[in-house]
Amino acid sequence: MKFQGKKVAVIGLGVEGQDSLQFLLQNGALVTVFDQKEKEQLAPIKSGFELVTGPDYLKGGLIGFDYVVRSPGVRPDLPEIAEAVKSGAKLTSAINIFFELCPARIIGVTGTKGKGTTATLIHECLKASGKNTYLAGNIGTPYLELLSHLTRSDLVVLEMSSFQLIDIERSPHIAVVLNITTDHLDWHKNREEYVQAKENIVRFQTEKDFVVLMKDYETPCSFAPKTKAEVFWASIKEEVKGGYIKKGKIVLNVEKAVEIGSVDKLLLLGTHNWENIVLATCAAKLAGATVEGIKQAVFTFAGLPHRLELAGEYQGIKFYNDSFATSPTPTLAAVNSFSKPLILILGGSSKGLDYTEMARKLAAKKNVKAIIYMGEVGGQIKQDLENAGFKGQLIGGGKNMAEIIKNAAQIAESGDIVLLSPSAASFDMFKDYKDRGEQFKKAVRQLGS
Repeated sequence: MKFQGKKVAVIGLGVEGQDSLQFLLQNGALVTVFDQKEKEQLAPIKSGFELVTGPDYLKGGLIGFDYVVRSPGVRPDLPEIAEAVKSGAKLTSAINIFFELCPARIIGVTGTKGKGTTATLIHECLKASGKNTYLAGNIGTPYLELLSHLTRSDLVVLEMSSFQLIDIERSPHIAVVLNITTDHLDWHKNREEYVQAKENIVRFQTEKDFVVLMKDYETPCSFAPKTKAEVFWASIKEEVKGGYIKKGKIVLNVEKAVEIGSVDKLLLLGTHNWENIVLATCAAKLAGATVEGIKQAVFTFAGLPHRLELAGEYQGIKFYNDSFATSPTPTLAAVNSFSKPLILILGGSSKGLDYTEMARKLAAKKNVKAIIYMGEVGGQIKQDLENAGFKGQLIGGGKNMAEIIKNAAQIAESGDIVLLSPSAASFDMFKDYKDRGEQFKKAVRQLGS
């Protein structure tokens, strides 16, 4: 793609849109940015481009542009985009531009939950092995910003969402696929489209590439016939060619079986993180990490913020922040990480998800003594829990996080766990999941006062 002197429309000015904008301006493009927010709601940015904002931001259409660069939250099948493409515009995205121009080897990680943890752990394994590695994308550095620094000997680890993958035209050298359940049905047409988007991470691979698939689930296993790459597996249930858990030990089996160490020594909580670890160690080894580097990274990595993060302790009660859990699967994984009595905080804004199965499983858990429900879907979750026969307390949360934590502290006893793992988006009460998690941590800190 040559952008010098070309007319380029950038749709959406979030983090990735800003990355696209700066890259395009540096490469001599004539840029117009379109965003449905009003100008004063956007982050401060330098001039040098046209700006169209507000609810009717695409009303004038996109005819006349050479390229249309969509941000991840923008569907590629918007009528205005389709009309522009029909008139000769090339539809692309920051991730497509990056894949075309990146000289380094790319390791891409996708799945419903655990992408950030797995990608970060791969990066840490490579870094501990002395490799020149970059963590980029949804976590780490914006990737187009990296292009001017990268060489053929570098490695880039990308966390890749379905929003990015839906119209990608290349696949990474090493693809890593975690479990895929159901998410983002407020954006995707259905689960089938969601899974098909994820499949693009392997669809364009060659015989020189590698893929690491989570063997313990049906959907990632279905990716194997869709790639030309050499397939490796990860499992916490059986021995495989790749990475697995056997008798409480992490085993790496890429060239030959090598024991990495005991799961008892991990700082990461929960068996769901064992899945992330066996995937990450296998991918890191395929990318050139040493066994010593892998061991060092695996047993010193304590996880990412807002993922089962210990927020504090008050009168013998431990508070865990798992605000990143925005669907039932990671919430259930978090609940399964604890055996002590649990007070669970659930709810938030809707993503079109079904909570009946989660409610049934929570009702069967003996250690969940109370559930505090909040936000837009709180009432739905309460109803599903009642229908499932949940025997513990069901408590309406409050109008803010401080009230919710106060309610939790009043019913908790020494030795209990209070867990924020909402299983919903955050936009009804908070800016985003990070804001929700930070407010949780702040409210916990203020309990003593």
